Amino acid sequence: MRPEWSGGIDVLVNNAGIDFVGALEEQQESDYRAVFEVNFFGAVTLTRAVLPAMRARRRGTIVNISSMDGLASLPGNGFHSASKFALEGFTEALWQEVEPLGLHALLIEPGSFRTGIETRTRASGEPIGDYAVTAGAFRAIMHKVTPGMFPGDPARAAAVIFEEALSPAPRHRVILGSDAQRRIGVKLDQLREEYEAGKDVALSTDFPGSGEYAML
Repeated sequence: MRPEWSGGIDVLVNNAGIDFVGALEEQQESDYRAVFEVNFFGAVTLTRAVLPAMRARRRGTIVNISSMDGLASLPGNGFHSASKFALEGFTEALWQEVEPLGLHALLIEPGSFRTGIETRTRASGEPIGDYAVTAGAFRAIMHKVTPGMFPGDPARAAAVIFEEALSPAPRHRVILGSDAQRRIGVKLDQLREEYEAGKDVALSTDFPGSGEYAML
C-alpha cells in the first residue's frame, strides 16, 4: 500500500540503502531482492507518495541518494550497483517530467564516506572459487575495511546536500568525494572511448535514409 501524505513536504531525501557483497552468481535471491526493495523501490514509493502534493503547490525537491556505484560498477558489488543504476534512470526521467511543473529532482553520487557502512555490509551466499580474483577479492577487502580508509566527511557532505536541495536551480547530479570524482571520471572516459570507436557500427544498422525520421 502506498503511503498517503497530506502535503507540506518541500524536500524529500531518499537516503535509505543496504548492500550485500559477493559475485552475482553467489548471492542469495532474498538478499539481492532486498537490495532493490530498499535502494530502488523504497525511493520510488516515497517519491510517488509526495508528488501529488508537490504538483498541487508547484513546489518541491526530491533528492535521491545514489552512489559512485550508480555510474561505475565493481565485481562483487553488482546488485548494489544495479539498484543504483535503476535509481539513476528513474531520477533522470523524473526531473524531465517535473521540471516544467516547477519541481526539482537531483541525484547525489557519493563515494566512500565514514557513515559506519563497513559494519553493516555483509557477504551473501557461499564463495565460488572461480571468482576468487574478482568478486572474491572484494569480499576479502570488506573484512579489512576501517573508517580511516574512507576519505568522505559526512558532515561536509550533508552541508552540500542541504545547500543544493534548497537552491532555486539545483544541479541534476552532485558528485561527493575525491574517490567518486576520480572513479566516475575514469568511467566517463571509457564510455566516450567506446562510444567513438563504435560510431560506424551504430550507424551501419539503420535502414538507409531513416535518420530523418528518428524519434529522438
